Amino acid sequence: MRRLALLILLLVSLLAVSSPITPDANRRSEEQTFLTYPEWFLVHSPAEYARYVTADRPLSDFPFWGHIRQLWSSYASVTEATASYPLNTGYHVMILVIASSTTIEYGLRLAYERTLGRLGEWLRGPAPTAEESYAARIAQDYVNFIRVLPWYEYDFVRAMHGLWRLPASGDSLFRKWERRYALSTEYLVKAGYGWLIKQATQASYGTELLTTLVVLDRQPSPNAQLPDFHPLQTLPDGRQLVRLPRYEAFSPYAEALAQQGTNFREIAGNPPQAKLLLTILTPVSWRPGSNQDQLLFEQPLLTEPTRKRVALVTRVGLLGERLRQLHSQPVELEHIYDY
Repeated sequence: MRRLALLILLLVSLLAVSSPITPDANRRSEEQTFLTYPEWFLVHSPAEYARYVTADRPLSDFPFWGHIRQLWSSYASVTEATASYPLNTGYHVMILVIASSTTIEYGLRLAYERTLGRLGEWLRGPAPTAEESYAARIAQDYVNFIRVLPWYEYDFVRAMHGLWRLPASGDSLFRKWERRYALSTEYLVKAGYGWLIKQATQASYGTELLTTLVVLDRQPSPNAQLPDFHPLQTLPDGRQLVRLPRYEAFSPYAEALAQQGTNFREIAGNPPQAKLLLTILTPVSWRPGSNQDQLLFEQPLLTEPTRKRVALVTRVGLLGERLRQLHSQPVELEHIYDY
């Protein structure tokens, strides 16, 4: 009888450890770590574009078509990776909508920049016009914005008003007005399309949470550089339920916690054995070491031939260890796809 009681106690303890601590309202399903990648590619691609135009490189040479191929090939990879999960129909529909609209946008921009845009480049003087410099600033401002909030929240109307406040005369007059036409069209179309997407998204999904709940294996040391770290509950075994920022800010917070020796036991309700996708930017010669991670795919950075993007699949329970390993290598953590 005593042995039976001890066995029951052990089973109850194991169940308590394995049961998710994260409240139901803050849980997200495991396949979303893969399915969020196409969304985030539409952050990575504009970020590459912003770096490109800030360097005043010819827009007619920007690899729009290459980015279209990378978007769809990565979607194929994450679709294959989620084949064993229940079909997340809503997420796939959303990806198909944004991927198709991006394909149309990039295709039209490619056609324009290779024709009238290239003529404007040829007629331009040695220095960029005020419109080109303004477009580069807006491109970077847009990237900074969509790292935190949905793209359709960006104020494209404000961007257009700023464009038309620039002096209308000056050197390279054809290029100035060609850029005004191209940028005004882009900002107006995105403003209108963004408004439609915002209405549809809010009607279908409501407002997305900007935070995520995480269970850590221990209580980390206070860090003034993590102002949005909020402890919620400390468990008897020392684990701690905390609230962290979601999306872009999650990666630096996870890195900072990992460097303290902290490990993750749940992320958005997903347990230690759950798969977790992350991407890193590496030299083209870099190869992953022999560990338990899976190489999902690689993508060259088309405007930076010395670097590539590597998508790795790790586990929630291994994330802290992986981040500490990567910290000592010549790589840059691009993003952790926190469901």
